[in-house]
Amino acid sequence: MGLQVRFTDELRSLAGAKWEAVINHRFTDALAAGTIDRDVLARYLVQDHRFLDSFVVLLSSMVAAAPSLAARIPGCQFLALITGRENTYFERSFAALGVDDAARESAPDTAPTVAFKALMRDAAKATYSEMLAVLVAAEWSYQSWGERVLPAAVQEPFTSREWVDLHSGEYFGSVVEYLRGLLDEAAATMTPAERAAVEVRFLAAVDIELAFFDAAYEDS
Repeated sequence: MGLQVRFTDELRSLAGAKWEAVINHRFTDALAAGTIDRDVLARYLVQDHRFLDSFVVLLSSMVAAAPSLAARIPGCQFLALITGRENTYFERSFAALGVDDAARESAPDTAPTVAFKALMRDAAKATYSEMLAVLVAAEWSYQSWGERVLPAAVQEPFTSREWVDLHSGEYFGSVVEYLRGLLDEAAATMTPAERAAVEVRFLAAVDIELAFFDAAYEDS
């Protein structure tokens, strides 16, 4: 008897070419090489930081909905990283890239940012499995490109290297496996309608991830 395919692997397969486009996007290669245009990176980081609060709401909601303390602890630890080390990276990067508070506040949300905020906030009020679907899509796709570019990633500038480091390595891999494991476990008792809803959330998140990378180049 063959090995059973994980539900999360099935979701990734459904995303198909869109998933591959996200994890092989030119943004990720230029970032790792340290050759990314400063304006492109600044636009990307301003927009990414815009939905950090919505991400925290979603992750917190998932932690609250998790079935046990053991299932909550890794999520709580990841929340600490997001609101600590990752948020600090943003602030340091804005300073290094010359993006002051006025510039950050005056830049309008791009369409992908609006969509991601809405998806995260909406999923946070939906089922536990739908929350996980968005989290898995976001974090697993980022781990996938992070691990892909890590061998070639430059040490400087820190604005490039630390964003790669935040999305690769043993700890981040454990976070992705934790989230995937929760969703795989939940899939065992999902109804067909619940599975369909999870697929919709996952695919929507992948679509937005691709559009988000593309949007960073809109003014280039």
